[in-house]
Amino acid sequence: MKKIESIKYHLLVSAVTLFARLPLRCLYPVSSFAAWVLRDVVRYRRKIVDDNLRLAFPDAGSEQRKKWAIRFYGYLCDTFAEAAKLLSISDKEIDRRLKVSNAEIVDNAISEGHSVILFLGHYGNWEWVPAITRHFKSKAAMVQIYHPLNDKVMDRLMLKIRSRFGSESIPMASTYRRLVELERDGGLFVAGFISDQRPKGHHADNWMEFLGIETDYITGGEIIGDRLKCRYVYLDVEVTGRGEYHLEFKEIKPLDDGESFPYTRAYMRLLEATIRRDPPYWLWSHKRFIHKAHQE
Repeated sequence: MKKIESIKYHLLVSAVTLFARLPLRCLYPVSSFAAWVLRDVVRYRRKIVDDNLRLAFPDAGSEQRKKWAIRFYGYLCDTFAEAAKLLSISDKEIDRRLKVSNAEIVDNAISEGHSVILFLGHYGNWEWVPAITRHFKSKAAMVQIYHPLNDKVMDRLMLKIRSRFGSESIPMASTYRRLVELERDGGLFVAGFISDQRPKGHHADNWMEFLGIETDYITGGEIIGDRLKCRYVYLDVEVTGRGEYHLEFKEIKPLDDGESFPYTRAYMRLLEATIRRDPPYWLWSHKRFIHKAHQE
């Protein structure tokens, strides 16, 4: 079985690498066609997308939400194309396409002896985010927390893609143990947590209003950060053009309301503002609001 998986992996890497060697200006027409097929032919999770947008933006009007949905499918396919492009993109091109502000917030935390919990959402192209390591002056390990895919061949491919800028991918189940190892060995880290709301398979007992809906949220990043005395930073992503992004680091100031997980909830407020600024670029194809507060 392992031999068959290895053959499948090498064939897949070869095919994706050939695709990635095309310039993005050639990949985008393919992406646009795929978006139309995904939305109007396959109708991939179309009801979920439409329902999520309706719940989050009930006053926007059906025509506006339809426009956002169409743009969402285009963005989703662009994200896949841009992720594949990581197998061939040059440092010069990624620097041109990613504009980064306030990286000194992270550098200052590291210089003061603190590791960093970097919160971000599934907004914009999260697969390009590890390129931020090129903008840090301090020496710290860049790690990203991820959920392993069930398909081992695809999981191996994504790990290869995500290692493009030297970051380490840590499975969710091993997060705390691995981060403790890094600090025990004398190193500091910047750990990226993509912490959107609705933890999958998680008993929901932490609630807040998010996009106007009472919803549960993930607390693991703050629990680990408090244990390891980390600083908390938000990465605000703005889509400025097709394949062009502005990434801005923002210090997270905890909510001063006496409630638990003040940094996580402050992060959720920042993410909410990012989504409201330009809604189509969040990952609307997941069942975001399935849980009900106080009914678990």
